[in-house]
Amino acid sequence: MRAKITYFLLAAVLVVYFVLVGSRGVLLIEQGTAVTIAFGVAVLVLPFIGAWFLWHTTRFARRAGRLARQLEAEGGLPVDELERTPSGRIDRASADAVFARRQAEAEQNPDDWRSWFRLAVAYHDARDTPRARKAMQHAIALHEAARRD
Repeated sequence: MRAKITYFLLAAVLVVYFVLVGSRGVLLIEQGTAVTIAFGVAVLVLPFIGAWFLWHTTRFARRAGRLARQLEAEGGLPVDELERTPSGRIDRASADAVFARRQAEAEQNPDDWRSWFRLAVAYHDARDTPRARKAMQHAIALHEAARRD
């Protein structure tokens, strides 16, 4: 719950920032000189890029959360079986072992969104965020395709 509150708080701060930057861009355009118009247009592009990124990230998080809730209801969420160091960090060898099992599961069931979801969690635990995100995107795509069928 704390993560959700933090996310929404930061998203609200970003939206306020986008409005402030956008208003500065409009003010620059209203000055009417070639230089200020060019700067104003450039400044207006930034909030649109930021808003697109925020929307895309929020959409991804909501879809991944929907999959997690469904998998939890089915009793299929991956169990935390990772060993931890005394400081609480995940042991790398333990994460690699779990990852190998999850990868084999995904290779055996390439069309099952559940195995891809668990693989994404294993990638995350192994601290490979880009691959974790791609695996989760694949799980989301498989889930949505299954819902359409």
